[in-house]
Amino acid sequence: MSISPAGFASRVVRWQQEHGRNSLPWQNTRDPYRVWLSEIMLQQTQVATVLDYYARFLARFPDVKTLAAAHLDEVLGLWSGLGYYSRARNLHRCAQDVVAVHGGEFPRRAQVLQTLPGIGRSTAAAIASFCFGERAAILDGNVKRVLTRVLGFDADLASASNERSLWAQAEALLPEHKVQEAMPRYTQGLMDLGAGICLTRNPSCLLCPVRELCAARREGTPEKYPVRTRKLKRSAHSLWLLQARSGDGAVWLEKRPATGIWAGLYCLPAFESRDALEAAVPAEGRARLQDHAPFLHVLTHKDLHLHPVAGEFTKSALRRAGGAWFANDEWAKLGLPAPVRKLLEAAA
Repeated sequence: MSISPAGFASRVVRWQQEHGRNSLPWQNTRDPYRVWLSEIMLQQTQVATVLDYYARFLARFPDVKTLAAAHLDEVLGLWSGLGYYSRARNLHRCAQDVVAVHGGEFPRRAQVLQTLPGIGRSTAAAIASFCFGERAAILDGNVKRVLTRVLGFDADLASASNERSLWAQAEALLPEHKVQEAMPRYTQGLMDLGAGICLTRNPSCLLCPVRELCAARREGTPEKYPVRTRKLKRSAHSLWLLQARSGDGAVWLEKRPATGIWAGLYCLPAFESRDALEAAVPAEGRARLQDHAPFLHVLTHKDLHLHPVAGEFTKSALRRAGGAWFANDEWAKLGLPAPVRKLLEAAA
């Protein structure tokens, strides 16, 4: 069954207007700063989680120039707990580039937006569509699911050529009339369908506005789409965390390297073994080290088995490169990995 671009797009637009999400704080605006901020935060993160972070960011950084002028540590501090910290580092770099290269104004074309740090093809299209009405296709995970099902697109998306083919078909379905008005609703409509109707499991096909056009519904096999054979293997890693405190309650934290797990964040000193941790602390403090219950922290493709080891030291005894003592009101403002923040809050 051939799908008419006009018919498909109009159904999505009408449905979004009547049934889609229309009251989120980053909607009903064409301010590219606010739309960009929401798009970056929403990458691999649920709307409910993003809401509070988005409000705090806007309160502290109301525009791109304020964000560009901020210190990265403050940006990471506000991001702390949201995860995928490369997004925060790219967010800061992007703001600086918008100010330095583009005079503080976001480019209006998706092709140019893609040249900025942290903005990929789909995110660039979303910004250009929402803010400037550009006829540009998005293809995030939810939208891939919607379109592969509607089109019956069963080619393996592990192949770059097949992914390019899906991009081409996504572009062919874009609205062709009243584009400036239609594009924001069409783009949001695809997002809303993927988030609330065309679910990975048990999709609500009876509520879908494009069900009559959907090849997967006719086949009765929507859950087989999209097809992707290559899956990243999960790995496991154990770390021992030194939870060192001084007599006045200060905590010793060290900044992580620029690459790897928790890159650029402040963290409890981490070691590959209990012996390595013990060898790194002053001799007089080793006998007083206390092992706390280990726990699992799950990253996207890695299971971290974390082993906290607590100890009290004088500030003069514990000195390591790249670290410092932080009082409670100081570490609370830093960019910290979520499990480290929880440990510190529990001990405060």
